Order: sequence, then C-alpha cells, then structure tokens
Amino acid sequence: MPRTVDEGFRDFLVKLTPSTTESEAAKSHRASIKARLANDYTLYRFLRIGSFGNGTSISGYSDVDYLAEVSTSDLKRVSTSSLIALRATLDNRFPNTGVCVRCPAVQVPFGTNARDTTEIVIADDTGRTIDGHTIYNIADCNGGWMDAAPDAHKAFVVEQDDRLNKKVRPLIRFVKAWKFYQSVPISSFYLEMRVAQYAASETSIIYSIDVKRFFTWLVNKNMAALQDPVGVSGYIYPCKTQNQADEAWSKLQTAATRADKARAAEESERIDDAFYWWRLLYNQGFPTYYR
Repeated sequence: MPRTVDEGFRDFLVKLTPSTTESEAAKSHRASIKARLANDYTLYRFLRIGSFGNGTSISGYSDVDYLAEVSTSDLKRVSTSSLIALRATLDNRFPNTGVCVRCPAVQVPFGTNARDTTEIVIADDTGRTIDGHTIYNIADCNGGWMDAAPDAHKAFVVEQDDRLNKKVRPLIRFVKAWKFYQSVPISSFYLEMRVAQYAASETSIIYSIDVKRFFTWLVNKNMAALQDPVGVSGYIYPCKTQNQADEAWSKLQTAATRADKARAAEESERIDDAFYWWRLLYNQGFPTYYR
C-alpha cells in the first residue's frame, strides 16, 4: 500500500491499466468480426483505434474500437444507410448480442460490461493524407460523411508521450479515470486530445501536479470545444447535449477544487489529507493511504 502520493499514482496506474487477460479478451472477437466484414465487403484495412489502440484505455470501462476501411462502392451515399447495412451484417453473424448503431460506429456488445463491447467504424479512404497519415470519411451522424484521421491523432499523442518520458498516456488515463469513476458525460476522445494539447506546452510531467493543473486549465478554458490539434476533424466537442455539458461542467469544477486541495495538502506534507482528496476526486477509486 502506498506511503507517498507518488506511490499512490503508481499503484493507481496499475489498477487503471488493463491486464493481459483483459486485453486478450478484448481482442478475442477480432478475427470473427474481420472475417465477416471481409466476406461482405471489400475490406482494405481493419485497425484498432480509440483508447485500446492508443494505449489509454481504462480497465473495466473502455470498449474496443476498430476502423474498417472498405471500398467506396460498398458504401451508401447516406452514411446512416451504410451504418444500418453494417449493423445487419454483424447481426447476422452475432444474432444474440444486441448489435446496434451507435453513430459513427456499430456496436457489438458481447457482454454486459464496456470492456466486452466492440465498436466498428466503417470508413472510406478519401485519397488525402496529413503528415503521411490517411484521412478517412466516416459517418457524421447527420446522414453525411466527415473527415477522420485516427493514425494522425494517435501520432500526436505518441509524440508528446515520447517527448515527456512516457508520462502523457498515463496522464490521459488519470483524467479518463475521473470521467468513468464519477460518471461524467464527457467525450473520452475530447479528454484525450485536450490532455495531449496541454502536454504539448509542458517540459515535464509530475502526476499529482499535472492532474491538478490540467483540471484548472480546462476550467479556465471553459471546457470549450477544441479545434482539432492535427487539423482534420474541425471542432471536437466535449458533450453531445447541453444537459450533458452542464453536468460535466459542474463535475469538472468540483474535480479542479478537489485536485487543488489534494495538491495543497501534499505540499504541506499532510499526506493523509492529500489521499483523502484524491480518493474523493476518484470516487474512492484512488489507493488508500498506508501510514
């Protein structure tokens, strides 16, 4: 059990990182999904994207996302129709799972937990690239198509992670843990890009300092929509609805206050108080202080 705040974050990271067993379980349906898509589509590429693909997933909470690049001729002009067709394809293969459209993806819930859920984003190569990374068209949830470049977004995170001694992806995990542990209705992708953007101006990362500073930074930015840092997806919004935004904003302000109190306690060498505030911020998910 941890005796210092640094040890607390170290142990917390272990808790947040999916185990080998969980990671293997998350990949267990990949082959059958890919085979079905290859049977019904001209499948050019099938790659893991999202939190698992970027190394920022949260144990027990993050689902598995894949991008399926298919031939343009396999797609409908109306993207919603393409998602419905993909749902039918996957429902025929996995009829007892409750396959459903969850734009811009089709969701296959193999179990009751998020970690048992796989989402497939169907995509078309636009023929354009950014920094050598393919720009795809994916469903925009309004019947049309929008640009997306998951490889470019991953490269942006990896660049900052490499520059800052592999501490950016853990920092993303600590921020996402707040989202999941406190049931905050905010986009994981938004948080991931915001943390990477924050890290881009930093020269070092110390978790207890930078978690606190990130929440304060995001409050100071009014949790505003983020202009895509790689210049592909336009604006990245934190929430889908105003009600979600209001709830997320309230919880963000509370998180910033609690992180500030945790950091102040640590600076005053009141380590037990620091753990109290970190545990409150993470809904008691943060490790318990060991005297």
